[in-house]
Amino acid sequence: MTDDTMARLQTLVDGNDVLLFMKGTPLFPQCGFSNRAVSILSHLGVAFDSVDVLQDQAVRQGIKAFSDWPTIPQLYVKGEFIGGSDIMMEMYESGELAELMAEKGVAAA
Repeated sequence: MTDDTMARLQTLVDGNDVLLFMKGTPLFPQCGFSNRAVSILSHLGVAFDSVDVLQDQAVRQGIKAFSDWPTIPQLYVKGEFIGGSDIMMEMYESGELAELMAEKGVAAA
């Protein structure tokens, strides 16, 4: 991964309270896992931004190295990598994800 891509990813992560790297967009997710991640965030009622990794191959590959996580989607909250859709689902079901959002002071949508 280039330094430019790394810097771009860091800027994106730092510039958004809740950021979801996903395949597609929140309105048109391009895979089931991205769809599930969007649904979880929508159910929590938090404002979030997203990056469609299908639009940029450098971001698609770079985010995997950036987070040291092999799959998409990836959720970041206040600059912290949280995980993919399975981890999001577990945290959502246990109430941990809602607690995390509250602790971090994430704005409602």
